Amino acid sequence: ATYGQAEGRTEDRPLWLGSVKSNIGHTQCAAGVAGVIKMVLALQQGTLPKTLFAEEPSSHVDWTSGNVRLLRDAVEWPAGEEPRRAGVSAFGVSGTNVHIILEEAPEPVENETRSDEPESPVLRPVAPAWVVSGHTADALACQAGRLREYVVGRPELPVGDVAWSLATTRAALSHRAVVLGGDRSGLVSGLAAVATGQPTTGVVTGSVIPGGVGRTVLVFPGQGSQWVGMGRELAEASPVFAARLAECAAALAPFVEWELDDVLAGGHGFEAADVVQ
Repeated sequence: ATYGQAEGRTEDRPLWLGSVKSNIGHTQCAAGVAGVIKMVLALQQGTLPKTLFAEEPSSHVDWTSGNVRLLRDAVEWPAGEEPRRAGVSAFGVSGTNVHIILEEAPEPVENETRSDEPESPVLRPVAPAWVVSGHTADALACQAGRLREYVVGRPELPVGDVAWSLATTRAALSHRAVVLGGDRSGLVSGLAAVATGQPTTGVVTGSVIPGGVGRTVLVFPGQGSQWVGMGRELAEASPVFAARLAECAAALAPFVEWELDDVLAGGHGFEAADVVQ
């Protein structure tokens, strides 16, 4: 309703309201990103998709207080003079509330004066390397093929911009290839070689050695939320929980110098980081 009352919003420009839940159901922690994906596709296709099972608006909502309408049918959403925007909300039962505003990206501006050809016949620019990776050798080949198709279909893309994006915005997976070339055609040919598994000059492939430097792991233990006696009342009331708790205590026993029951009772190590985690 807040957005529906925005200045300049007329009757023929309502705030359209939809939900991704009607399409794929409850997704818990993935609900927010699912809503973002849905709206990005709506911007891309120029259509606000229909929200299913919304034929009867809720009687608990005052639909007249703001210029808000349900998407009971698909609505065309063409680009206009101002950028299109959409708000995405995600509300979790744990109390997590998130709202973001998406705005369509500006159309790429063609630069007719920019060229990959050298301005001087003496100093020729060196085309940068294009890096590609995948979880497996087949995934690497597929990624190279998709990249080649994308670049061939967009000849206006500067090779330097492509190289920068590949090197800084993509994950470095275990199977990798580096494509070198003197110009765009050489780089595209190198991608084709990676996609088909053919060795060629200007392409270096390899994989990460197992046992090398590992990836960073972030730990979120919930430390600080424990209290003395936590779980003990439930263990007394539920034989199933008590049995599982005993299994955990037995599994920990060979590796620690403390007992789980003592810790839950507020004994040794209750506040120690290595014990709580």
